[in-house]
Amino acid sequence: MRSIYLPRTADALAFAMSTYGIPLLVLATTRSAALTGAAFALEWIPRLAAFGWAGSIVDRCGASAVFFRASLGRALALAAGAVLLHLHPSGTVATATVMVLAATTGVLTEFSYIAAETAGAAAGRRAGTRAHRVQAVLLGIDQTATMTGPALAGLLLLAGPSQMLAVITVLSLLAALLALRTPPSTVAGAHVPKDAKSAGLITGWLTIRSLPALGWLVTGLTLSNLAIGLLQAAGPVIVVEYFGQSTTAVGLVWSAAAAATLLAVTICRFAIDRLGLWPVGAACAALASLACLAAAQAPNYLSYLVLVAVLMAAEGGMTVVLRTLRSRLIPPEQFGSTLSATILILLLPFPVAGVLTALTPPDALGHVIAACAALQALGLFCAFHRLRTDPALRT
Repeated sequence: MRSIYLPRTADALAFAMSTYGIPLLVLATTRSAALTGAAFALEWIPRLAAFGWAGSIVDRCGASAVFFRASLGRALALAAGAVLLHLHPSGTVATATVMVLAATTGVLTEFSYIAAETAGAAAGRRAGTRAHRVQAVLLGIDQTATMTGPALAGLLLLAGPSQMLAVITVLSLLAALLALRTPPSTVAGAHVPKDAKSAGLITGWLTIRSLPALGWLVTGLTLSNLAIGLLQAAGPVIVVEYFGQSTTAVGLVWSAAAAATLLAVTICRFAIDRLGLWPVGAACAALASLACLAAAQAPNYLSYLVLVAVLMAAEGGMTVVLRTLRSRLIPPEQFGSTLSATILILLLPFPVAGVLTALTPPDALGHVIAACAALQALGLFCAFHRLRTDPALRT
């Protein structure tokens, strides 16, 4: 609890509030769908660039040291942003500040996330055949943070941007202090060579290629993430501009989705005990595909909220399967590098979704989401059809 779960809780809540709060802040300030999509892309592109370094540095320096430094750096960046927004609440300075914060917090958050995942995977390996239970708890923490983070960010935004950023700063400082309790995964202070970024990604990519079960599941979930990323990026535009709701209603959508995911993760934890990984994963894949196709045609806000919640709940079940496979199959000495490569592949669709949102007229967003949902369904079907007899999911 003190060494794994509590640090993860504080970091996940800061992650959720910054990820969903900054695009909301852009929309509230500019009322521009294009800038909202651009901010979403700006959040994710630097995160993707950080993964090559993050995995190698965690493998060499240890999870605790990286977690502490990344969380502390994020707290300092957010504190500076809060001061600037208090002095310049609108205009060019405010817009530039928010955009820089999106990029900076994105990079630092990925370092802390890789470190936390590495520590969680070590705990899963110690749990042996009950590794999926540890991963279910970690995913439950993430989803609880996602449930409360967007709604809290939306409420704090009503009080002012500085207040929202100040709360995220406090959470980041708390995560940094709690990270000192995280057991070191390697010898701290190891030298990181100049080619650590490329070497880490190459090592991770080769490891994924050597594990077919992991590769197929990552491929299916990557295509699924394109549809989910588009729903996230276009969410403020759909809810505020199309359904006529407030910015708080945007946070409510993802809070409801996180609550449904938390329930689904709990159910999947026991379902995997009785049925195994593949049946649970395949059922979640089918449910996610149907929900995403229906969400593209949602006639009103309530139906949109319910369908997004069902989609994310099913995605949560597939994530439990993925995390269990990662902790079971990836060699411990290569875990950080392989985890970085895995997450990099999974997150590549998110900046693409931001660009699509920025380039697509609001009236055509439904058609683009429907096309991505069809691609999601095809990708998940192919992945789980290929994995139906794989021993890694049948054990």
